[in-house]
Amino acid sequence: MNFVNSTLLIILFAVIVIIPQDRLDEQLTKAKTLYSHEEYFSSITELKRLIFFDTNKKYSCTANELIGECYKQGAKFSDALNYFTRAEIATTIPSEIYNCRINMIKINILRRTTGRALSLIDALEKDPRFTMKKEEINYWKGWAYIFSDEWDKASDQFGRISPESELKRFCDSIDNKKYSVIKAKLLSYFVPGAGQVYTGNYLSGILSLGWNILWGYTTITAFQANRIFDGIMVGDLLWLRFYNGNNQNAEKFAVEKNLEISNNALIYLQNVYTGVKP
Repeated sequence: MNFVNSTLLIILFAVIVIIPQDRLDEQLTKAKTLYSHEEYFSSITELKRLIFFDTNKKYSCTANELIGECYKQGAKFSDALNYFTRAEIATTIPSEIYNCRINMIKINILRRTTGRALSLIDALEKDPRFTMKKEEINYWKGWAYIFSDEWDKASDQFGRISPESELKRFCDSIDNKKYSVIKAKLLSYFVPGAGQVYTGNYLSGILSLGWNILWGYTTITAFQANRIFDGIMVGDLLWLRFYNGNNQNAEKFAVEKNLEISNNALIYLQNVYTGVKP
């Protein structure tokens, strides 16, 4: 009789243990299905319920990481970063730790917190557990530089993976298209309007040159005619004003053109580039 009771207790215990485990597996599968159908809020709800009932913390890393992915898809980057951090804390498996950190790097790239992204990348590079991941780490460092508008540095990182890398060639082309702000200002210092012409703003450049010639000629003429007061007033109030405005406009146009080039490049990468993206 005791043997029968003991057997029944063992069977009952096994049922109690196994059934919840099966249900947790089903719940994780359901959450993944909801995620694949882009029902991110519902997926988060199922995953948080899974974490609550997962007393053995078996699914903690996976569930937190998937919650982070859901928040990322909703552009809630701070929440995503929080859950990727929780996922890393919940595991000791190097491959899972690496995936969590890469996800955190991607979030910082998208948030344009480049300093933090590069800091995480630097830590990965120095970690002996991930020496075989050097190319992938360089890849994400390249993306970090893209989002910080440092196309030359991005090109260098992709070039370390392959000199013929598509992204390297693309970054080189964008870097070559961009205007030098220093050059635009220097041109304007020497020839008013030249900086605007350099950036493609021909009308502004011609007008700037014309006004500077006009007021420069008027100022010099006034001094030659011994009309000192007129010369000072015209020179200070008009000529210097247009000359300084010309320099400021040259810098402004160069910055605006570069921003337009960078934004168009990011749009291309988002909509056309088919490789792995943050």
